[in-house]
Amino acid sequence: MKLIQFYLFVCISLLLACKEKKNERLSDFYVIEDISLPEGLLPEVGAMDFMPDGRLAVAFHRGEVMLYNPETKRWQLFAYGLHDPLGLHVLNNSEILVMQRPELTRLRDTNQDGEADEYLNETDDFGLSGNYHEFAYGPVPDGKGNFIIGLNTASNNAGVWEERRGEYKPEGNPGEGMYSPVPYRGWLMRLTQDKELKPYASGFRSPDGIGFGKDGQLFVTDNQGDWLGTSTLYHVEEGKHYGHIASLVWKEDWKQNLNEVPVATYDSMRTRAAVLFPHNIMADSPTQPLYIADSLNFGPFGGQLLVGEMDFPRIMRVMLEEVDGQMQGACVSFIDSTGLTVGNHRMAFGPDGSLWVGKTAYAWVGDQGIQRIRFQGGTPMDVLKMQAMPHGFRLEFTRPLSLEAASKVENYQFQRYKYAYHKDYGSPQLDKQKVAIKKLEVSEDRKQVILELEEMLPAYVYDLSIQNVSSEKGVRLKNNRLFYTLNRLPR
Repeated sequence: MKLIQFYLFVCISLLLACKEKKNERLSDFYVIEDISLPEGLLPEVGAMDFMPDGRLAVAFHRGEVMLYNPETKRWQLFAYGLHDPLGLHVLNNSEILVMQRPELTRLRDTNQDGEADEYLNETDDFGLSGNYHEFAYGPVPDGKGNFIIGLNTASNNAGVWEERRGEYKPEGNPGEGMYSPVPYRGWLMRLTQDKELKPYASGFRSPDGIGFGKDGQLFVTDNQGDWLGTSTLYHVEEGKHYGHIASLVWKEDWKQNLNEVPVATYDSMRTRAAVLFPHNIMADSPTQPLYIADSLNFGPFGGQLLVGEMDFPRIMRVMLEEVDGQMQGACVSFIDSTGLTVGNHRMAFGPDGSLWVGKTAYAWVGDQGIQRIRFQGGTPMDVLKMQAMPHGFRLEFTRPLSLEAASKVENYQFQRYKYAYHKDYGSPQLDKQKVAIKKLEVSEDRKQVILELEEMLPAYVYDLSIQNVSSEKGVRLKNNRLFYTLNRLPR
C-alpha cells in the first residue's frame, strides 16, 4: 500500500511540474522589486552608476546626486544644485563626473565624509542658446581615457534667448523641425584626456542613450521625429553623419543652405541605423543601450544589448551582427510588463549582476522611481539569436523545440516594410507586404530553424511573428515577435 502511495505521489508531482513548466512566466526567471526612496525627493532619474564599493550613485531631475547602499538600504546626499543632470560616470569612491545641461562637472569628496565638497568644471566648450530642449548626455568612457557626450538639438516649439553661449548661426534653423543654432547641437563629442572637446559624429536629433557594446563599439539611440521615420539604434563611428540635417552647419567644410540640398543628397551622406524600432509597436522613445557582459549572471543573453523604453513597460533586447561592414540586427522584447513600469530611462548592472532601472517622465510619458531586476537562474524559452542569411534568416532558440510545431511553415509569418527618410515628423510603414516562406529546416538538435524566404531586400524591416512554437516540453515562447533591420544581404 505504501509503495502504491509513493508512486502516486511521484506521478502527481511530475504532472504538476510539467504543468508549471508549460505555464512558466518570465517572473520565474527574473524578479522585479521597487526600491524605496527618500521622502520629499522628486524621484525622476537622470543618470545612475555603481561605485567600486557597491554603492549606487543616482542623479535626479531636480539636481541632487544621492548614494544608495543596497546592504543598509540607506540614502545619502552627495551633491545638490546641479542643472538637469542626465548623465553620470563614477570615477572612484569619492569622484563622480556628472553631465549637467551647461557643463560636465567633476564632483569630489576630498575629506571622505560622503559628500562632495568640490564641483569642478571639466568642460563647457559647447553652445547654449537657452532653448529648453538643449539637453546634454553622457559622459561614457571609451576605454582609452576619453569620454563621449551627446548634445541635443533645439526644439522648433521654442526659440533662443538673446543671451547665448557660443557662436550663433541662424542658418542652423532650416525653419522646420529641430535645429542647431549653437555649436555643436546634434553632435556627439569626445572629451580627450587633455580635456579638449572635439566633434566626433553628427546627425543626431535627441541622442539620449549612449553606450559601448562588445569589442568597444559605440551605440546611440535616437527618437522618432523629423528626419527620423521611426526610432533608431546607431552604431556610431568617428567622422560619420547619421541623418538629422541641422547639425551639418557645424561641419568645417559645410557651405550650403540646408533647405537647398536635395533629400537624395542627404540620404547618400548618412549612415543607416543598425536597428529600427517600429514606432507604436516596439518603441516610441528608446533610451539607454546597456551591454550584457558574458561574465554577468543575468541569463543566457550575454554579449547582447538591452535598450530601455520610455512609453511602454518594456526593456528591449538587441541581437547584432556585422554584415559586409555594416552593423544590423534584430530587436525583441526582453521584459514586457510583469511588474516593470514605464519610463525606463537609465540602467546599470550592480556588483551582484542585478539590473537597476531608473525611471523618468520629464514632461512626457514616463514614471518615477527605481526598480531592481534580479536573475533567479534557469533558461527562459525565447529566441536567442536571429541572423540574416543570403536567402532568409536563421533563428536560434534557448531550448530544443517541439519538432511538430517547429516544422510547420504556418507558425512563422513574415512581413516587411520601410520608413521614409524626409524632413517630416515620423513616417508610416511604406511598401508593406507579406513575405512567403519557401523552405523551412529544423536543425538536428532542434534548437535552430532556418527560414528561406521568397525574397530578401535590403533597407527593409523584416517583421516576424511566431505562433504555437514551443519547447520539446511544451513551454511556450516568451516573446514571439521580432524585427530585423536588413541593411546588407550576406553573401
